Amino acid sequence: MTGRDHEVFEEYLAGYAALLADACATGRRLTRDEIETRRALGERAAEGGFGLRALVAAHLREARTNVPSGAANPADVLAVVEQAVDAFAEGFERSQLHAVRQEEAARREFIDDLLYGRSDLGRLAERAERFGLRLSHEHAVAIAQGDTAYEEGDTVPRGVERAMISRFGDRSILLTTKDGRLVCVAPGDQDEVLAFFAKQAYAGTGGGHVAIGRPQPGPGGVVQSYEEALSTLELAHRLEVDEPVLRAADFLVYPVLTRDRQAMADLVSSTLGPLQSARGGAQPLLDTLTAYFDCGCVSAEAARRLSLSVRAMTYRLDRIHKLTGADPSDPVHRYTLQTAVIGARLLDWPARPL
Repeated sequence: MTGRDHEVFEEYLAGYAALLADACATGRRLTRDEIETRRALGERAAEGGFGLRALVAAHLREARTNVPSGAANPADVLAVVEQAVDAFAEGFERSQLHAVRQEEAARREFIDDLLYGRSDLGRLAERAERFGLRLSHEHAVAIAQGDTAYEEGDTVPRGVERAMISRFGDRSILLTTKDGRLVCVAPGDQDEVLAFFAKQAYAGTGGGHVAIGRPQPGPGGVVQSYEEALSTLELAHRLEVDEPVLRAADFLVYPVLTRDRQAMADLVSSTLGPLQSARGGAQPLLDTLTAYFDCGCVSAEAARRLSLSVRAMTYRLDRIHKLTGADPSDPVHRYTLQTAVIGARLLDWPARPL
């Protein structure tokens, strides 16, 4: 061991030479207290930021230097060296595991505070720098939801993270999981990052939905974008939207429509309520209107989507006209009917009473 190495590692090799000398003289093994001492030294070395490989090499050099040639059975000496190094490495790894768990706990606490807005914004911004985010800038959030719930460390999140790091490296991106969903926080001016995340998450989840919130400024911007993305996922589910990538900016009209729930319920009841008197109830005719509006009011295309003949489709539209007094083909009536249909889907009518 060089003088410099000995000086650096002397604190963590304390008592080691004496143990080797005693082993040479007696052939004994380490006691329980001696093993615990080596573990404690390993923990301190880890806390000091040293590498385990260099420390193990220091132990071996110390053994080579302090064991007299032919002083004892080499097997006995090697057994003590093995015990000492093993105990030291165990303590080192135990300290590292504790540090990793503390880091994971701090990261999870930060993520919860970030996405729920529960912390002081100034303090939150300070903590964010530790995780590579500058909350004074704009940020946008993307959320991916699959058929199963995901936790950090699962195969899918790790695969998405590897793809993101390989493509973008360190770009102030935060990847995590929350409530079983994959979450990506990225600078608001880097839409290509969220678009790539959406592509990878869609593939990884086997065809789930990905919602992207609008970029929002300041420390509170992340939680606003996150809540927008969550609301977009919920709206898409209620509206039965098949698009894999959903942008909150494209769904802004729906919160406006549902802001006054009672007014929307009154519109649905007064406009579509008469459909309940039809044979089979309101749902088949409501599905007819949904398909009709979704395909741009083209009867033939709507009939194809519903697996109906054009004649049957025309009959249903006439029936709707007679029951509601509103003609789906009339531009004046169409707006009211389409708004009511959207409201019915948002309010889950007629499955749920208004």
